[in-house]
Amino acid sequence: MAKAREHFADDGAGHERIRSIDDEVLFKVKVQRWRGAVWTDEDLAWLIAAGQREDGSPDDFYSALETTARAARAHYNANNRQPLSTTTYVGRLLPDQNDRDRYQLEAGARLVRDLAATVRELARGSLHDGHEHAADFPAFRLGILVRADDGHETYAAVRITGSVPDDLIAVILRHVPGCDSTAWYPEYALPSRPLLPAEQAWSTLMDPKAAAELLDED
Repeated sequence: MAKAREHFADDGAGHERIRSIDDEVLFKVKVQRWRGAVWTDEDLAWLIAAGQREDGSPDDFYSALETTARAARAHYNANNRQPLSTTTYVGRLLPDQNDRDRYQLEAGARLVRDLAATVRELARGSLHDGHEHAADFPAFRLGILVRADDGHETYAAVRITGSVPDDLIAVILRHVPGCDSTAWYPEYALPSRPLLPAEQAWSTLMDPKAAAELLDED
């Protein structure tokens, strides 16, 4: 799976078609003795089958894939009024709506995980030098400013530039360490400047103990 993901993420990489399958366009992916079949749908590459190379053996992955696909085609034609004109059928291996829903859920989980790690890293960096630290995401730019002065409360601000849905904003604010997720207030300016037209900002107080622990992290 890692090899397939790496190979099909490279737009310049060449892809070798599995010629024995003619009802769908499948591509080969190879790593050590493992072989796979990849089907592409728009920008997504799906690894739909995999096995090991066994040269000259009917158990060889590509030989077995062809044999199974020919049998599936025969079974399909025996049970459907409109027969397939191809010699193979791999439709049962293709992703269905459950697979697509699962992909969307996992993509959302990855985004939340990446956001949480980035938010923590930006907050830690800002704590160290008192300046805003920022990171770019595909649809927006995220900035975090944390200021902790001796004898004073720790101020935290989140700035977002770009179009972001409210539920994603809630995820970002919830993952700022040491801050009550219900205590964020909209801001109309940052400490050193007013907000630009495309910016949104919120501020709250960070728990000093959490700030100290954040500073101690490597």
